[in-house]
Amino acid sequence: MKDPLVLVPGLSCTAALYAPQWSRLADGRLVLVAEHSRDDSLGAIAERLLAAAPPRFALCGLSMGGYVAFEVLRRAPERVTRLALLDTSAKPATPESNEPRAQMIDLAEKGAYDNVTTLLWQRLVAPARLTDEPLRLLVRRMADDIGADGFVRQQKAIMQRPDSRPVLTGLSLPTLVLVGEEDEITPVAEAQEMAGLAGAKARLATLPGCGHLSTLEEPERVAAELARWLA
Repeated sequence: MKDPLVLVPGLSCTAALYAPQWSRLADGRLVLVAEHSRDDSLGAIAERLLAAAPPRFALCGLSMGGYVAFEVLRRAPERVTRLALLDTSAKPATPESNEPRAQMIDLAEKGAYDNVTTLLWQRLVAPARLTDEPLRLLVRRMADDIGADGFVRQQKAIMQRPDSRPVLTGLSLPTLVLVGEEDEITPVAEAQEMAGLAGAKARLATLPGCGHLSTLEEPERVAAELARWLA
């Protein structure tokens, strides 16, 4: 029987983030999407995920989803059978990285969530995709579904993230580290570091012409990489 799979979306993203891969991932497999917008700490999000998940499962997270995945591994490593880290980082939050997040929280709390989503879009995809209107509208719909309050909770959780590199050191799980070559939020160098720490069963995949939202920008390539990881 195939291991169940738990997917964790990124900041301001919903299950639609993984929609292009869904049919391939769910072929004979239970697939769940973690709830990650109702709590304001990674620990609480991880506990909610663990309460809803099967006893053992494969775990995949993109961006913020990767931060949640690390927290799950800190709390219940024995329950995770394999790990996929997409466009994410193991580095801790810093005052410098938190400053723009605090500014976005301030905007959202003042009723300017529309401005926040517009600013985020500029960094989420490869430059060549910035004029992709269907993709922009999909990203905007996901952000609207999360809402300003959910966004604020997510940002507060991200701003507390610890150094997760020790979690990766000597990891014995089959691990996929995937990154868009044009990802400016969590760049290739950070993916290379994670893959290097994660042990002999780790594999690094880089996607040319792709930014931070790899599952939507390069859906077929990501589906193939995830299918190989799960095989």
